[in-house]
Amino acid sequence: MAQDPSEHIAELLTSKSGAKQVTYRNICKTFKALRKEASKVIENINAKTNDKDEDIVLSVEEISDHEFHIKVAGDLLVFFLHTNIITLSGDYSYNKSDYVLENPLRKYLGQINVYNFMSDSLKYNRVNDPGYLVSRLMVNFENRFIVEGDGQINFMFESVSTKELEPTDLNVLIQLIITQAVENDLVAPPFQKIRGLTLQQKIAKTEVLGAGNKIGFQMSSQQEAE
Repeated sequence: MAQDPSEHIAELLTSKSGAKQVTYRNICKTFKALRKEASKVIENINAKTNDKDEDIVLSVEEISDHEFHIKVAGDLLVFFLHTNIITLSGDYSYNKSDYVLENPLRKYLGQINVYNFMSDSLKYNRVNDPGYLVSRLMVNFENRFIVEGDGQINFMFESVSTKELEPTDLNVLIQLIITQAVENDLVAPPFQKIRGLTLQQKIAKTEVLGAGNKIGFQMSSQQEAE
């Protein structure tokens, strides 16, 4: 006899939807903890750079419940909390891991993305300046986490955590993100690329004016186009 559709719906609500709700609550708590740890990291860095140039600003700014910024000199790190629970594409090793295969509900993840912008992009409203994804943090209903990122970030967090997320993990992640942003310098566009300038480009203050790109954050789509 076929299963009653209402029973199937009830099962989904108590399992899949329930796991998603717990995951969302976990990622919201993580975002608040991340913001708190960001303040600690910046306070610690400021305490060690008393003789720095007064124009070198290190600060944390809360924008909303779903966004905060870390300003580190010429870099602006934008932290976004996504309100949707996601799954990773099938080719991710995470989905093929024994951890997920043992319980498929573990594949549902909340996510926080971190983008690196130039501070001047926001200061001067250069709307065409790009921001680059530095890292993303994902958490499931068991509060186990995955981190993706460039350089040391990817090296430090290679697979799903073996324990629940803790403030110390977030503190280390923030320090790695800041380091990654500061160590990557701006590279000016080639001379020939910015030789011509339209009035629209001048008004929009585009890259053609010579703003440059972060050398360490070149998107694959840019590489393919060159």
